[in-house]
Amino acid sequence: MSRQPSLATMDAETLAPLCKLDKHNELSLQDQIRRAVIGAINSGILPAGTRLPSSRKLADTLGVSRNTTLIAYQKLIADGHLESRERSGLFVAQAGHPVGDLGMQVIAPRRSKTAASAIQRIDPAAQRGRSFSFPPDWQSFRYPFLEGCYDRSLFPVVEWREASRLALAAQEVATWSIGSGEADDPYLVDEIRSKLLPRRGIAARPDEILITAGEQQALHLAMAVLASSGTVVGMEEPGLPEMRTLIDQRGSQRVSLPVDDEGLIVDENLSGCDVVHVSPSRQRPTAVTLSRARREDLLARAERDDFVIIEDDFECELNYLVDPLPALKGMDETDRVVYVASLSKVLEPGVGLGFMVAPPEFIAAARQLRSIASGRPSPNNQRAAAFFLSLGHYDAMLRRLSTVFEERLIALRDALNHYRPLSIAVAPVRGGTTLWIRADSDLSTRQLLRQAQSRGVLIEPVEDYYTSGTAPTNVFRLGVTSLPAKRIRDGIAALSDAMLATTGAEAEQEQRLQILSEAEVQDRIGGLTLYYRTVYGEPCTIQLNADGTMHGRAGSAGEDVDQGHWWTEDGKWFRHWERWAFGETLSFHVAIQDHQIFWLDDDHIIRDTAVIIEPSDEKTDSQPDAS
Repeated sequence: MSRQPSLATMDAETLAPLCKLDKHNELSLQDQIRRAVIGAINSGILPAGTRLPSSRKLADTLGVSRNTTLIAYQKLIADGHLESRERSGLFVAQAGHPVGDLGMQVIAPRRSKTAASAIQRIDPAAQRGRSFSFPPDWQSFRYPFLEGCYDRSLFPVVEWREASRLALAAQEVATWSIGSGEADDPYLVDEIRSKLLPRRGIAARPDEILITAGEQQALHLAMAVLASSGTVVGMEEPGLPEMRTLIDQRGSQRVSLPVDDEGLIVDENLSGCDVVHVSPSRQRPTAVTLSRARREDLLARAERDDFVIIEDDFECELNYLVDPLPALKGMDETDRVVYVASLSKVLEPGVGLGFMVAPPEFIAAARQLRSIASGRPSPNNQRAAAFFLSLGHYDAMLRRLSTVFEERLIALRDALNHYRPLSIAVAPVRGGTTLWIRADSDLSTRQLLRQAQSRGVLIEPVEDYYTSGTAPTNVFRLGVTSLPAKRIRDGIAALSDAMLATTGAEAEQEQRLQILSEAEVQDRIGGLTLYYRTVYGEPCTIQLNADGTMHGRAGSAGEDVDQGHWWTEDGKWFRHWERWAFGETLSFHVAIQDHQIFWLDDDHIIRDTAVIIEPSDEKTDSQPDAS
């Protein structure tokens, strides 16, 4: 039954408020008017046959030039949303309504209490995931130490626009829009094969590469090809919660493989596995790197015990603190490694592309599964990404990101070492964007989360990365992708206050300490040698000379050297390093107890501590860790 045209008229005063023009919007005024009219048509505010005000009347009401409304109307007519009737005016066209809109009334179905419903048949494994999620308004917090949330300054807007514009050129559209079936863009495949993979030591043919909608889809496809009911899959502990869900959804048996500061522990726990998921470049979530020796041992065990490795090469491009190690896939000589990676996560909002490298037969199977589930990723995005790579924009972006993230990560480590909130330790990293923080055993991360948020600080708890019930309560993560370096120090100062407010252990110890007088400080400090470890695990020795000078040496080889002065004044001890501690003058109260020195602030809260090395003691790496 056809819909009869309406004789309703929408006057300019009624239509104008729907437009809500914003001169600061990236859309032109004409496009804003078009969007408003189309929205009103789709929502039923402007039914078919409704007469619209003239372009002149609408322009006068909106306070814009007539050309603005005239151009908007012309485009709406050209697209079939409006129609011009001779001597009658402008009307909403029947074609302006969504296809399939038959004017039928939608009646909500009533759910039977006894019938089996789709809700009752949901697989519990499909509902598992992360219990913690970042606040949607995370950008409103002043200190969001979150990994994976990227501040807007990092996205290469101009360069991506150029790549997108080139991908939409007529000759390019004619190429990628008629691609056959599930074939990926050969231009992008070649760019990945010739530019990205060689840096990881990987040589691959085009038929050994599959483009995916991000690394998560690549992991999903890899598991769909490799795992089924009865398959034993080993994964890192702590590890990626999404991988845990994928294993459970396949009905596979899951084996937890412990991780330490050198990455996955390669031992007999691997012997019963059919598939092993590992993130060697940047372990997810601790950010440690799998050592070369363990990489070689893992590949040898894979051949000996006949299992396949899924290599999740997360943040492989951000090894800026030391030289990168080759990928497992680049060291693999027996085709036992399925390599999964993505283009930089900074590009996620505009691209969301990943890729997989494996033997041709594996890629063919994964391609078939991809075609069933989602089809190939957008050919337009693939071609734009290919241009982005070929024009050198990707390399330029990585150089910039390496500089930015290195500055931020070092600023984070320096701030942690400066404020030393309680007794914390940082897992060693070779680059990347996160630090894995271990605090005192009596710290509750959940309580810290609330204290930190009240001070504008966001941190990430780690329960989701562990098998249920096994997560430590004193560990959390700090990331640097979401805030500039200039705010990191103040953020760690606020986090330090939150940590001190969370635990009462320090207060108990502080009550037992006897604060030294100024004369006692002068008498007992001069000539001492102090030893401690920085928050990132490096040994540090400080010599306090009787003449007020001090010398410090830090690092595994004592390569980080600094000097400064110390003195007493108004009952307090002062110190000033040339470079360390941001080169600032700091003052503390001092207490000494059981071969240990404590520096306390004006509220008598412990801010730093070190072990006193007696003259007869020999400095060794086995000395106690005062941090």
